[in-house]
Amino acid sequence: MFKPKAIYYEKEILKYPLGKELMEKYKEIPKIEIENHNNIEEMRKKQNSEFADMKRNLIIGVRKTHKFVENHKTSDFLVPYTSSGCTAACMYCYLVCNYNKCAYLRLFVNREQMLDKIIKTANKSEKELTFEIGSNSDLILENSITGNLVWTIENFKDVNNGLLTLPTKFDMVDPILPLDHKGKVIIRMSVNPEEIINKVEFGTSRLKGRIEAINKLKEAGYKIGILIAPVIMVDNWKQLYLELIQRLNKELSEKVKNDVFFEIIFMTYSYVHTKINEEAFPNAINLYNKDSMTGRGRGKYGYKKELREDGEEFFRVQMKKYFPNNKIEYIV
Repeated sequence: MFKPKAIYYEKEILKYPLGKELMEKYKEIPKIEIENHNNIEEMRKKQNSEFADMKRNLIIGVRKTHKFVENHKTSDFLVPYTSSGCTAACMYCYLVCNYNKCAYLRLFVNREQMLDKIIKTANKSEKELTFEIGSNSDLILENSITGNLVWTIENFKDVNNGLLTLPTKFDMVDPILPLDHKGKVIIRMSVNPEEIINKVEFGTSRLKGRIEAINKLKEAGYKIGILIAPVIMVDNWKQLYLELIQRLNKELSEKVKNDVFFEIIFMTYSYVHTKINEEAFPNAINLYNKDSMTGRGRGKYGYKKELREDGEEFFRVQMKKYFPNNKIEYIV
């Protein structure tokens, strides 16, 4: 259970029930009032070496941006929702666009306003819409602090023309298992080889727990997807990912294997990640490889075209062998 070192909060949160609830829950934790959760001067002055320590803070504010972004993968819209950032420290995290702004967990207490917009959008649509509510955070993790995912499912289940979807790297799914979700929620578990989880995805659930969580969620009637993501081309990556696919084939329940879908995403890295990781995690592996990576604009790196193509072929062959009846939504 995450216990924050300090709470940074906007005074407006006290106008909301969840804001009052969180302040009471953490009444013993030191608190610092801030003007804006997007611009915390004290955080901006931190050194890269303090990255992990910064993640021990919790920021509570009111979300002011509610713009839906069209998406054409596993949802119709990416939706700003009840949190941003995370307590974990995955070394490749795409939310780390600017370490002193995006890294730590921010909670937004105006959940009624955000869910109301989703429901109204769904009700106005002539077709069923899928809303990605977890693109900025991990809502299974957040739920362990706020209970927001339980609240969301309970208040969304009767919407006729809508589905909610979210990815996670955490196994704390028990609170949502008893809910009458009415098939309105798609949960996509992100997996990686155990070695990569241990060396790169700091602070997340182990692979065993993630697989067990998938099986429990399916037994509870949730729609399930699996992200093999991000694929990291370490020296023995093909062997590691083959063993991962074989383990999934062996340990996933037959109910899951009947209709689970997959997303496969190759790692994108950046200059910002490099600078943070070499100072915050000096003993960790270096994810940047100049021989296998190439620039992708704005200080970002991806794997070279020929390596990506080889990687895609590898996954298509192995997935066809071990999951012949399951759809790969995309490989990117």
